[in-house]
Amino acid sequence: MSDLAIIDYGMGNLRSVQKALQHVAPDCQILVTSDPAEVRAARHVVFPGQGAMPDCMRELDARGLRQAVLDAAASKPFLGICIGLQMLFEVSHEGNVPGLGLFRGEVVRFPHPVADQERLKVPHMGWNEVNPTQPHPLWVGISAGERFYFVHSYYPVPLEPGIVAARTRYPEPFVCAVARDNVFAVQFHPEKSQAAGLRLLANFLAWDGLLQPSRPGT
Repeated sequence: MSDLAIIDYGMGNLRSVQKALQHVAPDCQILVTSDPAEVRAARHVVFPGQGAMPDCMRELDARGLRQAVLDAAASKPFLGICIGLQMLFEVSHEGNVPGLGLFRGEVVRFPHPVADQERLKVPHMGWNEVNPTQPHPLWVGISAGERFYFVHSYYPVPLEPGIVAARTRYPEPFVCAVARDNVFAVQFHPEKSQAAGLRLLANFLAWDGLLQPSRPGT
């Protein structure tokens, strides 16, 4: 049994994620794997992703990993990153492709008219402030307004307000993190977010999947 499995379905920036996790936890056994059995056996699971949603869902199913992801999200500390967040929702407007349906809601694109009016580019790329909306063990030591690194054109619109864990503005507020039970997922890239991102990853590795009382920045 590994301490942590990073799910490899052919679409993630796995090396950066692996290096960041090894940096914060050099003694942990961290496995990059496309084997469903190894995913199920790991104590913690990270579900990263880059690219287009239709390609990601196709490759996940081609490798027989769909059920392993759902099983992990139901049973152990689970961290989704970027597309790994978007895939947890019911449907994405990117190709109108169904997601895994773990969370109710859809994934939508930043509107061009707003981006043009505000002279903002799509994709949303670079550093931006993240403001937690609820206490969570993964926010420990991370202050409101900390800057994280984003690269995305789509973002989630949850139908369950209670799962929203953080928001960012571009230029209007959008959901950039969600949390429920043992699952935490972010639209930004903690592995590329320097000190704040490394703190979030360290918090994840220390997390047992329970929601002990904690507040951002404490």
